[in-house]
Amino acid sequence: MAPTVRRALPAASALLALAACASAGADAPDVAVPAPTGDAAEACRELSADLPERVDGAERGELPESTPFAMVWGDPAIVLRCGVESPGPLTPGSDAYDPVSAEIVGVNEVSWLLERQDGGVRFTTTERTVFVEMTVPDAYAPEVNPLLDVAAAIDAHIPPDPLYAEDAGDADGGDPHAGHGG
Repeated sequence: MAPTVRRALPAASALLALAACASAGADAPDVAVPAPTGDAAEACRELSADLPERVDGAERGELPESTPFAMVWGDPAIVLRCGVESPGPLTPGSDAYDPVSAEIVGVNEVSWLLERQDGGVRFTTTERTVFVEMTVPDAYAPEVNPLLDVAAAIDAHIPPDPLYAEDAGDADGGDPHAGHGG
C-alpha cells in the first residue's frame, strides 16, 4: 500500500499546483493589447512609466503578459490601453461615425470621448496624437473619477494633435482673425 500512497501524493500535489496556477490566471483580466509603433509606441512607453500605482483608490494589477501598452487597476478592473485605433464615433467612414452627437468631457487638460457600455463607460482621448482608452466599470461610479488620476501623465506624455493645438491659428502673433478675412 505504501507505494500507492507515494505515487498518489505527487499526483495530488501536481493537481493542486495546476489548480492554483489556473485560478491565479483566471483573476487576470482579458485585455486586448494594442500594438502601436514608432512615436506612438514611445509615447505609450513613457506614459506607462509615469502612471500612478493607484487609480480612484484601486491598486495597479498585473496582466498575464507585461506590456507598456495596457494597464489595469482594481477588481473589477479599470483598464487603460495606449495606442488604440481612433474611436468609431470620431472616425469618418465608420458605421458609428457621429462627431456631432459624440459626448465629450474635459478632465484636467485632457479631452475624452465618453461611450456608455453595458457595465461601465469607455473613455478615449481626443485631440491627441495617440489615442488612449480607459474603460471604467460601473462599480467606480461616477466613472469619470479615475480620469483625474491619469490626466497629468497623459498631458505630459501624449502630445496634443497639432490640428487642435491652442496656437494653431496664432502664426501671426496671436490674432486668430488676422489673415483669415475676419
